[in-house]
Formats: sequence, C-alpha cells, structure tokens
Amino acid sequence: MFSFGQLIFGICFFVVFVMIAILSYKADKKQQPQYFKGSYKILIGFLIAFSLLLLVKFITKQ
Repeated sequence: MFSFGQLIFGICFFVVFVMIAILSYKADKKQQPQYFKGSYKILIGFLIAFSLLLLVKFITKQ
C-alpha cells in the first residue's frame, strides 16, 4: 500500500509531531495551569474512543 520511503517519512513525521505537541503542552501548562485542569480525562476519553473504533474494525472484518 505504501512504499518503504513513505512509511519511514510517516513514522518520522508522527514522532516529531508528537514531540512538538508534548513540548508545547508542557510550556503552555506552566504559563496557564488553570486551563489544563482535568485534561487527562480528555486524553483517556480519546484513547477509549479510538480503542472502540479499532475493536469494531477487527470484529467486523471477520
């Protein structure tokens, strides 16, 4: 589906994007902590929703 070069680029892009997002989050959290209270709940909800989508995909594939 993807060439080897495209896979390498995608993986590198993802890793760099996540690193920049984490660094930006930490910097913003230090400056304005009142906006980040309970943000872990959103992350947990996103991970649950994503897991459910993957589960439905694998169940319906069979």
